[in-house]
Amino acid sequence: MTEAAELPPAPPEARDVFGDRFPEAVRYGELLADVGVTRGLIGPREVPRLWERHLLNCAVLSEVVPEGVTVCDVGSGAGLPGIPLALTRPDLRITLLEPLLRRTNFLREVVELLGLEHVTVVRGRAEEVLGKLTPMHVVTARAVAPLDRLAGWGVPLLRPYGEMLLLKGDTAEEELKQARAALGKLGVVGTSVLHVGEGVVDPPSTVVRVEVGESPGGVRFAAKRAKAARRTPRRRP
Repeated sequence: MTEAAELPPAPPEARDVFGDRFPEAVRYGELLADVGVTRGLIGPREVPRLWERHLLNCAVLSEVVPEGVTVCDVGSGAGLPGIPLALTRPDLRITLLEPLLRRTNFLREVVELLGLEHVTVVRGRAEEVLGKLTPMHVVTARAVAPLDRLAGWGVPLLRPYGEMLLLKGDTAEEELKQARAALGKLGVVGTSVLHVGEGVVDPPSTVVRVEVGESPGGVRFAAKRAKAARRTPRRRP
């Protein structure tokens, strides 16, 4: 069995980024280093760099998320980037979407422990919740899949003129080039590569922005979404 480790001290930047939610950020980091490791949600080698590579790397995504929007974190895993984003942005309504039970159990425990009332945990795959979740303003993801496949899952969850904000690595530009044809078929109207967290994380975090037009996912997904909505029972007022 993998043994838990101790969260390293927070760098000074963490207090500035998380503000009055810094104690909750520390508690979340401690959970990742403890039960996150023992349950196999993160590798033990990641613990020494939890702050820089994970917590802060994800929290700075808040720099490019619009105010007061709905967000779906696809393949949330141990809650990255969704939980750090929730800690820095209480104005957002965030859904953590994750198919594996042991991960959703962990996410629910974290959400309850940290008092994140603006966060909801949903167990399922993106293709399974299509038409069941209210279309989102923003879809986020980190280290889930190649860009073309990830867009195929995330774009249909967006509302018209929404956007995906995807944390990527050094290959972001190349992934974007290779995915352009697939993105076009999904109703994507604009793409860009952004760098966030200057002065907080080194190097800054790389974000691929994927913007959609009037029909997120294209015609095929519009029909699929409408069909799924018809199958979903309406709630009585």
